[in-house]
Amino acid sequence: MTQYLLSVIHDWNDLGDVSDEEVQEMFAATGRFNDEIQASGHWVFAGGLEHPSTATVVNGVKGANIVTDGPYLEAKEHLGGFWVIEAADLDEALEIGRRGSMACGGAVEVRPFQGEDGPAGA
Repeated sequence: MTQYLLSVIHDWNDLGDVSDEEVQEMFAATGRFNDEIQASGHWVFAGGLEHPSTATVVNGVKGANIVTDGPYLEAKEHLGGFWVIEAADLDEALEIGRRGSMACGGAVEVRPFQGEDGPAGA
């Protein structure tokens, strides 16, 4: 089985238009989805992330020691949460990602982890 990262992509500005009731339903639906993929054996690990404004970026490349507040990229959309799953193939991972997207109300990017031989297609 291959491991995949399912990244939930949020436009944090659009979330301001979502009511508290809608947010609670998304949390409940995501909880049910989590239970489902745990029971099916696909679950490896998952987590939701705080708002991008809580991020701190550390850059130690080439001896630099730079620490800055806020997200790394000034972008409209940011990672809101993720699942790490195991799936037999990309088609199965995409189906799980589709169900995750429906549950959490956000777009989900599905990406395989690198194999022991390095990146795919390299």
